[in-house]
Amino acid sequence: MSYLVLVRHGDSFWNKEGYNCFTGWVDIANLPSGIEKLIKAGKLLSNFKFDIAFTSELYRGIETVMLILSYNKVSGTPIILHKGDKTAKWSKFYHRDFGKFVPVIRAWQLNERYYGKFGAEQVFIWRRSYDVAPPGGESLKETRKRVVRFFKKKILPELKKGKNVLIGAHGNSLRALVSYLDGLKPDEIPKLEIKKGVPLVYEYKHKILKKIGYLKKPFY
Repeated sequence: MSYLVLVRHGDSFWNKEGYNCFTGWVDIANLPSGIEKLIKAGKLLSNFKFDIAFTSELYRGIETVMLILSYNKVSGTPIILHKGDKTAKWSKFYHRDFGKFVPVIRAWQLNERYYGKFGAEQVFIWRRSYDVAPPGGESLKETRKRVVRFFKKKILPELKKGKNVLIGAHGNSLRALVSYLDGLKPDEIPKLEIKKGVPLVYEYKHKILKKIGYLKKPFY
């Protein structure tokens, strides 16, 4: 048995402006209020052992994972692995001589969607719809395609090995993944909302992912 924990980043500077401005791939940071939510999430998960973490390549996603793991008492030091350089070898060195560590994998496939800045009504349609894309952007259907492909190729194998996995990502990349995990139909997806900074937990057992739900109290 293993666990998958999904955490959406906290409030960002552009989230604060409401429906007139959506962040997408712009590298906006978490607000102090968003950081407080992530610290609370870290404390809920402080005694739960993570074996590996995945995040997007955007700062607010990376910050989500690093803040949560920084409050963890049992997993070890989070180390971001950089594909194609010597960091992976250095991580093994740290693991051997300096104790436990948690590999953190960055992936553009977990990035948020991109919207730009348009009228509130039109942006709301792009944001909530499944197969309508903004000009030059992608629909949630397209987002789901890249997220699910990455999940099946990189994340699911870790769960099958019995590893506990943390994912720190974004509203729509996580909506895309949850819609797949929960088997939602296209007309059900617009109603799906991912809470900011609140861990959403799945249990992987006998080749089946079962939703436990959002954490309200410490996990383990």
